[in-house]
Amino acid sequence: MSSSSSDEVDEALEEMVDQVVDNFIDSIVDGQANNPKRQAYIERNRELGHNQLLNDYFKKNPSYPPEMFRRRFRMNKPLFLRIVDHLSSEVPYFQQRRNAHGRYGLSALQKCTAAIRMLAYGQSGDTYDEYLRLGERTSRLCLENFTNGIIQLFRDEYLRRPNEDDLQRLLDVGEVRGFPGMIGSIDCMHWEWKNCPTAWKGQYTHGSGKPTIVLEAVASQDLWIWHAFFGLPCTLNDINVLDRSPVFDDILQGRAPKVKFKVNNHTYRMAYYLTDGIYPNWSTFIQSITLLQGPKAELFAERQESAIKDVERAFGVLQSRFAIVKNPALLWDKEKIRGIMRTCVILHSMIVENERDGYTQID
Repeated sequence: MSSSSSDEVDEALEEMVDQVVDNFIDSIVDGQANNPKRQAYIERNRELGHNQLLNDYFKKNPSYPPEMFRRRFRMNKPLFLRIVDHLSSEVPYFQQRRNAHGRYGLSALQKCTAAIRMLAYGQSGDTYDEYLRLGERTSRLCLENFTNGIIQLFRDEYLRRPNEDDLQRLLDVGEVRGFPGMIGSIDCMHWEWKNCPTAWKGQYTHGSGKPTIVLEAVASQDLWIWHAFFGLPCTLNDINVLDRSPVFDDILQGRAPKVKFKVNNHTYRMAYYLTDGIYPNWSTFIQSITLLQGPKAELFAERQESAIKDVERAFGVLQSRFAIVKNPALLWDKEKIRGIMRTCVILHSMIVENERDGYTQID
């Protein structure tokens, strides 16, 4: 057989094989298009979940007392209802509507409870399916819309910089504690990112070998978090984070409230934060004394190291209230992780204000 005839046979075989493969692929595609896979519908009886929740916590004589509500929702009932009311009136997702059959959807109480429980206990949305009567995917959607709504509605009030009244109150507290001009303490916290993308693991891994994201915060004695800067990788130390932080933007742009106080007959016009030893020696930072010489230095170091623990206590309370920021982050999307952290900080400050005002009224 000549070489030309052999080539013709090979070409014919290749065409036949290509035709068979193309027909097979077309049949698979047509079959998938004609028979799309649909998720099985589960009748969860969402009305039963709403009524159960109402009877347990929100009716006139609920099954569980206020103490158990506070422990499970991490806040008092009036504050939670205030949040639900704002979300249901301002965010369309939390407004209860009828479907095409005239049946009501999930209530705002069910959606907000699912989101709060996921933040408080750090568990998956599937955990509350039997009680709240909503699936895991719906729970995740509730959490996403809840975080977006909280940031949208309460960011300006609870992530604000101190105004003149706030600043004066902080200065008064600092003077009583022996630090005139002190308005808080600053430090950083790390949140482990379990599902960090492989391409980013080198950037977000340092020391412990696990990827983490850094939160820089300023907190006062009452544990209110006045500044929260989140999202940088843990390979940056506190100084590198400070270099990228907007904590001093108001001072640099001339928008900061005026401050004036006296120490040892010297007048100062700039407030300061308490820090640990890694921060630079700026006039806005007061550090402890490492080489103690004499009783005065020892007393100052003792008071400074005690007062700087305000921000560390704030981190501890934040993680104990919202276990989701204590457990490793399971999301892939960094923006959603940032939204969860900001939401937890806002809710934390709302709880601090609510309980502080409550104690003031009692007194």
